[in-house]
Amino acid sequence: MGEEFDFGCALKLLKAGKCLTRKGWNGSGMYCFLVPGSEFQVSRPPLNVHFSEGTTIKYRPHIDLKTADGSIATWAPSNSDALAEDWMIFEKAE
Repeated sequence: MGEEFDFGCALKLLKAGKCLTRKGWNGSGMYCFLVPGSEFQVSRPPLNVHFSEGTTIKYRPHIDLKTADGSIATWAPSNSDALAEDWMIFEKAE
């Protein structure tokens, strides 16, 4: 196991491009990562249902979570996550 740290350090590491996990998470292979902000033109569903094609959309940076079943979800830390001191860098298998 790697070094453990608090969420303040975890947030800095997310901003530096690292994938992070918590020792206390019970889902195997779960980790979170920062999705940088981006800007693009609407060209396909589901956005073209709500915006005209070609509209410029600005996506704000956010954190995503790779779940235990392998899907990706947007994620925000709970109070338990924010106060935890068992954050670790997730080492992805190559």
